[in-house]
Order: sequence, then C-alpha cells, then structure tokens
Amino acid sequence: MPSALQNVPVSSDEAAERPPVALALTVSTVARRMGVAPATLRTWDRRYGLGPSEHQPGSHRRYTSQDLARLDYMRQLVMVGIPPADAARSARERVFDDGDLVPVTQGLPAGGPVDVQPTPAARAGGGHVVAMPGGGPAARGLARAAQALDTAACLAILSDSLKRRGVVGTWEQVAVPVMAGVGDQWSASGQGVEVEHILSAAVQDALAGSIRSAPSPLNSRAVLLACAPDERHALVLWAVAAALAERRIGSRILGASLPASALANAIRRLGPGVVFVWAQMSESADPAVIDLLPVIRPAATILVGGPGWRAGTVPVPDGIIQVDNLTDTVERIAHAVGG
Repeated sequence: MPSALQNVPVSSDEAAERPPVALALTVSTVARRMGVAPATLRTWDRRYGLGPSEHQPGSHRRYTSQDLARLDYMRQLVMVGIPPADAARSARERVFDDGDLVPVTQGLPAGGPVDVQPTPAARAGGGHVVAMPGGGPAARGLARAAQALDTAACLAILSDSLKRRGVVGTWEQVAVPVMAGVGDQWSASGQGVEVEHILSAAVQDALAGSIRSAPSPLNSRAVLLACAPDERHALVLWAVAAALAERRIGSRILGASLPASALANAIRRLGPGVVFVWAQMSESADPAVIDLLPVIRPAATILVGGPGWRAGTVPVPDGIIQVDNLTDTVERIAHAVGG
C-alpha cells in the first residue's frame, strides 16, 4: 500500500481494463467484519460519504471491495491520530490498486500503523489537545475523535483495539490514558464534560459488544460486579466483565450506587462464587458495606478494588481480597471460579 495521504494516478484506459469487482456485501455483513454496529457504518456514510457504492434497481446498496478498502484505510489513519473527517477525505480521494482490495473470502485485514505524518490541518481534532504523555497512536486517535465528539470514530478505534490488544490491553493502553487526559483537562479548565460523556459511552458500548460476541461462559457459580452504595463510576465494571468474558467467565453487572441491601439480596438469591465491589472515591469505600453482606455456603470470594479502597482510612475487613488493577482482578476471579 502506498504511503498515507498519497494518491495513485490511474489513467481511464487502465481503469477500464480492470475486471469488475464482484464483492457486494450488506451493511450488516460489513459491520460484522469490522466489529462495529450497522448504525456506525450508516453514520460514516451520512457524515463522511464512505458508504456502499454498488446499486441495482429494486435493491439496497451494497459494499464493494473498493468500499471496504476505503473503510479500512480510514480506520488505519484514525488509529495513528488523523481526525476522522480528514481520514475520510483522504480515503475518498485515494485510488486503490487491485492489491489493496479486500478479498471476498477474508475479513478486513488486521493491518498495522501506516506511515503517516499528520499535517498541521489534520491536528484540529475539536479545538483542544488532550495531554497524554507516552500515549500510543490508538490513544491519540481516540482522544482526537472524542474531542471532535465523533462517537462513531471512537467506537471504531476501540473495537479495532479490542481485536488487536484484547480487553486488558485496550483498557490500560488506550481507554484509561485518554479518560485520564480528558479528566485532567476538565480539572484544569472546567470544560470538556461533553467530551467525557461521549468517550465514556463509546468505551462502554465497545466493551458491551465484546461481551456479547464472547463464547458462552463456562462458570457454574455467578460472578457479581457492583459499585459501593455511593459510587457512581461504574465503567470499570464493564472492563472487568469484558475481560472475564474473554476467558469464558460470565458475570452480572449490578451497576453504580448499589444499596448494600440490594447487593445482599442478590447474593442470597444467586449464591455467587465471587462478589467484586468497586469504589473510585474514598468516600464510597465504607468497609461497613462488606460487613453487611450475608454469609452463604459455599462461601463467596469477596474482592474490593479501586482508588477509594486504597485511600480509605478504615482497613478492609479480614478475609477480603483487595485487588490493584484489571489483570489482578481478572486473575483472582478466574482462580476463584476455576476459570
């Protein structure tokens, strides 16, 4: 593939000699290949003009090999930090050789970072810059897409990263650095709440898609994931659930600000093998909540995690496992349920 943002001139005679492209795929088929929702492809069509070009009277438009090559090209540019609108413009203008086209029998190629040097115009990803020292290409691309309030591009970057890196890698190397950068920007300027909302929604949507596409779980006892009663930051529960799903461990997300009585009722009803309680804020990390949990037989493994527990002034009760990161959490839960 030639360097990014470079057109390949092709004469009309050369184009006429090419055999017709037989590939004609529906929106739903292309969405499955790319790991995005059909609505995302429709948004790219409406917003960026990267839609299906094959049309026969009386039927819906279909995607050709040229269309898929453009979509993959745009995705690669976004992954290295090019704003989605500029990446789409380059993909529309570029002429693809036969060797660039996606074969009918394959999904979109995994590919890798393309050789691209962003131009000054391509750095305007919404008017603000998110500071992410050491952030990789995918994180920079996600930050630009979030600043541009481009939900479709955010979801595409995250979905692609989940395929390449898995849940833990995507969470730690892509999502968390960008969310931290957006949070720092808001703390410093008081602006950017809308960016945080777009980003959080895209992260949850991508993780939920990963859970839905995972193989059927094998664990016989339930795994409950909940926030402490006054804790509203529940996004990490989706990361835990998605990472567990990769290991064929099913879980149930009980969500944010769950009353201790509701968690106790769920434990009595389900007899889980593991209960994980998250606290982002120290005010939420109340060990008394753990003391109120019912004792069941066989006993459940109780884990607590999050900065709130580490910063808490009251020690975590004896017998409770305190985890420090996503990998540790997943390993502890897998060990407890035999996964």
